[in-house]
Amino acid sequence: MNKISVIIITKNEAENISECLNSVKWADEIIVVDSGSNDETISIAKQFTDKVIFNEWKGFAAQKTFALNLAQNDWVLSLDADERVTEELKDEILNSNLEKFDGYRIKRDNYFLGKLIRGCGWGNDYQLRLFKKSETKLTDRLVHEGFEVEGNVGQLKNSMLHFSYRNFSDAFTKINHYSTLEAIEKQNKKRVNAFTIVLTPLAAFLQHFIFRKGFIDGIYGLFVSVMHAITKLQVQLKIWELKKKKQIS
Repeated sequence: MNKISVIIITKNEAENISECLNSVKWADEIIVVDSGSNDETISIAKQFTDKVIFNEWKGFAAQKTFALNLAQNDWVLSLDADERVTEELKDEILNSNLEKFDGYRIKRDNYFLGKLIRGCGWGNDYQLRLFKKSETKLTDRLVHEGFEVEGNVGQLKNSMLHFSYRNFSDAFTKINHYSTLEAIEKQNKKRVNAFTIVLTPLAAFLQHFIFRKGFIDGIYGLFVSVMHAITKLQVQLKIWELKKKKQIS
């Protein structure tokens, strides 16, 4: 059986972390890197592992790099607190000949308000999450950071579960945070004017709901598409605001 280290970064994930860690309690090592939770995240995590480490927040990529460097095994599985490993995926990871590749993409089954979403581009979501530590590094991005493997990458057959938004309050909190990071990252690359502010969210909605077949998920697909449009609207407005501040200063 393959020896696996699991790495998870957290902050105030008390609602998610127990189910996440329970789904990987079979791993040889579980590392939780927390950036200062003030809820029950740390005490819950310590019920599953003695490797709960504080690290000051410097961004997603920096935090995951810190966690990756702590892993004792060469094979590492990276999870977010709102993700779960199924029994089928666990068996595949433990019993496959992983040495065929240096890393593996894993399909995510994405849920919105408890509903599995098949459209909106969410039904074909593959993430590079299982890899050799010795062959892997993080992309240097503020948002949508990812792992890069120096070598060949394969794909596992079974999926993980991703409960991205449990309610609308959670959804709006997350898109507000991510849109801020995206605006900071793109402020020097994107032009913003009245047309882009109006058309970008509209195009984002049509892309998700029509071209990526969000309509097959009914009202839930509509919700996801609207949230995507709101995210893009916020990015446009925040880029405009950042550029305005630069002009004033």
